[in-house]
Amino acid sequence: MLLNCHSFFSLRFGTIPEDELLALCRENGYDCVALTDINNTSGCLNFIRMAPRYDVKPIVGIDFRNGVTQQFVALAKNNRGFQTLNAYLSAQKLTDVLFPDRAPEMEDVVFIYPFEKLNKERREQFRPNEYIGISMQDLDKLHYSPLHRFMDRLVIQQPVTFRNKKDFNAHRLLRAIDGNTLLSKLSVSETGKENEQIVSAKVLEYQFKQKDFRAILENTRKLMDECNIHFSFGEEREHQNLKVFGKNEEEDFKRLRSMSYQALGYRYGDNITDDIFDRISKELEMIRLQNFVPFFLVNQDIVNYARQKGYYYVGRGSGANSIIAYLLNITNVDPIELDLYFERFINLHRKNPPDFDIDFSWRDREDVTRYIFDTYGKNGQASLLATYSTFQHSSAVRELGKVFGLPAYEIDALSNGKYDPKKLDQLSGLVIRYADYLQTNNQPNHLSIHAGGILISERPMHYFTATDVPPKGFPTTQFDMVIAEDVGLNKYDILGQRGLAKIKETLEIIRYNRPEATDFDINDVRKFKTDPKINDLIRQAQCIGCFYVESPAMRMLLKKLEVDNYLGLVAASSIIRPGVAKSGMMREYILRHRHPEKRNEAHPRLLELMEETYGIMVYQEDVIKVAHYFAGLTLGEADVIRRGMSGKFRGREEFERVKKKYFKNCRSKGYDETMTMEIWNQIASFAGFAFAKGHSASYAVESYQTLFLKAYFPLEFMVAVLNNGGGFYAPELYIHEARMLGALVHAPCVNHSEAQATIEGSQIYLGMQFLNALEEKTIERILSARKQDGPFTSLNDFLDRVPISIEQLTILIRIDAFRFTGIGKKTLLWKAHFRLSTTPVKVPQKQLFHTEIKDFELPEFHSSILDDAYDQIELLGFPLCSPFNLLKNPLPKSVMSRDLHNYVNQEVVQYGYLVALKNTRTTRGESMQFGTFLDYEGHFIDTVHFPTAAAKVNGSIKGVYKIRGVVTEEFGFLTVEVAEITRMESAAR
Repeated sequence: MLLNCHSFFSLRFGTIPEDELLALCRENGYDCVALTDINNTSGCLNFIRMAPRYDVKPIVGIDFRNGVTQQFVALAKNNRGFQTLNAYLSAQKLTDVLFPDRAPEMEDVVFIYPFEKLNKERREQFRPNEYIGISMQDLDKLHYSPLHRFMDRLVIQQPVTFRNKKDFNAHRLLRAIDGNTLLSKLSVSETGKENEQIVSAKVLEYQFKQKDFRAILENTRKLMDECNIHFSFGEEREHQNLKVFGKNEEEDFKRLRSMSYQALGYRYGDNITDDIFDRISKELEMIRLQNFVPFFLVNQDIVNYARQKGYYYVGRGSGANSIIAYLLNITNVDPIELDLYFERFINLHRKNPPDFDIDFSWRDREDVTRYIFDTYGKNGQASLLATYSTFQHSSAVRELGKVFGLPAYEIDALSNGKYDPKKLDQLSGLVIRYADYLQTNNQPNHLSIHAGGILISERPMHYFTATDVPPKGFPTTQFDMVIAEDVGLNKYDILGQRGLAKIKETLEIIRYNRPEATDFDINDVRKFKTDPKINDLIRQAQCIGCFYVESPAMRMLLKKLEVDNYLGLVAASSIIRPGVAKSGMMREYILRHRHPEKRNEAHPRLLELMEETYGIMVYQEDVIKVAHYFAGLTLGEADVIRRGMSGKFRGREEFERVKKKYFKNCRSKGYDETMTMEIWNQIASFAGFAFAKGHSASYAVESYQTLFLKAYFPLEFMVAVLNNGGGFYAPELYIHEARMLGALVHAPCVNHSEAQATIEGSQIYLGMQFLNALEEKTIERILSARKQDGPFTSLNDFLDRVPISIEQLTILIRIDAFRFTGIGKKTLLWKAHFRLSTTPVKVPQKQLFHTEIKDFELPEFHSSILDDAYDQIELLGFPLCSPFNLLKNPLPKSVMSRDLHNYVNQEVVQYGYLVALKNTRTTRGESMQFGTFLDYEGHFIDTVHFPTAAAKVNGSIKGVYKIRGVVTEEFGFLTVEVAEITRMESAAR
């Protein structure tokens, strides 16, 4: 009876989650319900999936509206009708054209027009699939309406949008947010009606029967009977991905098999063993049985295109456990060498294909994405995957604060949690209350795009969903990866990262700056793994700029684990993830690594299963091993636990069922209850964060490639790091690192600098794009003029050739980009103002004869290193001299980091320049911090600030700090536990 229900996917309008809508309808006696969200199909598949749980027949459709004005409600009679509706909505969104007053002709779709709209239009003719929707509130008007004559076209349209009055209040707030207006100025015409709340089926039927409109009830039942839609989900779901890559399935398998065996010589040379043949045979058979052949061939096609274009990439994810993926060059990780667990990658109980996360350079990724859509998306079978951006507390507070008209400083305080709840006024209290309400409701705010997910389906994507076309220009689903997997669609992950761009650019820089260098193959990682120079960098944690291993936390872990080889780095790449540390097992792992006798403390069965990691779960496959071999779950059930721990599937019936079976099995095996719970907690704390071992190994490969470049081409590598957005740290630290490695770093220069940083021998010239306020068009004009007529000879020569405003020229002069003239910056500024202050910017014309510019005699201006440094801070964000040179007073003698090992358990005073500060919380919820500083000699100081000390430092204020604290040592890593920290006063300009 309910043909016009809205979930919270009627964005910034509806408020009811799909499952609660179904529960609400069932409670009120309805056994058939239509979900018709406004211009959106995000909730449809999940609504269909959950409906049987509530014994409700689902109907899906779309409420087509122009703004808030309802044009018509469309219901899909079957799956074909749903596809037609999705295609229509997608086309309208693409053209941004208003929906017409009358729906277009469509098969397998019914349209319901609101009674009030048609009453005004006086429509006289209706197609067989067009109906008039009337609510019980409008029944009295029907007697006096000409529409009374079309009794066979009338159906019940009783909208449901809210659960209660509070939902309606939240709805009004959402409408104000959507209209960017104050709540007090929100028009009634921009909101729904408060009575769009559910009434019981008995009350609804009574109203229509009492007023002698039984025919409308029958029309509605008949219409609902005509609508039948079906999708398979969960264990019963149909494989919906591309099913044939070439001509047919048999040819596809032959192609995969042939390509795999042909690559044996390239990958293994003369070292081909029976283990390798057995693994290939086993994988090929499993891939065929699971119908994953096209999935492998598509991924191979993608990376083959990248190789042809010269794009660097890294294949990772659980698919990195596959020898077929290794042979097809999808990944660069040898599963035989690393003894990678086969069942994590694929098993007969696992419905999903393996995960292949393929990273490309951030510069190349868009072209690869375009290739995928051009190749596989011609018939609408490819689409980017959406995510739901929900209202989080802080963002909700900010939006609601504006709606209630609060001043900015109050909104900031509420958003940051810096308030006393007892002292809040009424409006502020409402902001907090409804922010909590939106967050608790998991209220979607808007659709966003998954970081890299692309779907390639056998059917057109509109069979499953309508699509949007956001700024990226590629069709994007209206549902997320969880729903996609539920219905049998599995994503290809095409991701962008800057680490690969650093590798590629370093090679280009080496070619022009070190042409005499011996040729090398950056993909020959086997040699890198045994290179003592590279492994020494890892052992000393000298990894600034290198992929995944440069952060303070990783630097600490590498030193504590004494890592000096590839396998150690593979383990560290997963141990550093949040879950292992959270479970307390990071420390336990380090203990067992450094003290072998501690390994005997592990449960014998766990030690047997995970001997390499001392009986501790480090990788995702360890969860599967423990669940399968320790707790006796099937491999399929073990994978449910692994996926469930990610949070996306936790709480679902299948996860809860397997969780109960875990504890039941452990009891039946006679395990101690405490130990059983402890192991479950370890699984729960890190399974959603841990890496598959093949994934970690892929990261370690890229780490070794960047470590090789840093070991043998350090300056060229640091330039590439600077040009590709740095990494964990700000650009300033990479410039510091370049200096420590022997570089002379120069400020931007109009004669030497390009847009990006460049290097000449050991001299690095920062690019002009490092200047915060310098416009791109200014840089282009400078480079064009220099390319056309050579270096500039003077300021006047520059102004004759480059059209530039006085504001842009001032930036260049203040950064000393004209230092080749030998004239001071202040003098140049005077000369620039003489030339440009009264002259509009115009394109210089080539002159046959040079006109002499009058030169005024100016007094001598004095400048200082301090002036230059403050100009650099303003324009670059950091000084190019040592920050210790900017202090007001000389520093007294203090302890340097190189001597810190002599002061363990003693109090010391150090002076450090703040590099990074990480905020975290104690087990009691109090704020604490981990700090990274540089001492006077340029070496790191690592600090920990417990709550008392943490309250005394503002991480947003750069500068040199006096640090007083006690030196502590754990597993060879030195840290200063800060007792007192004070920012040193800088010299005045």
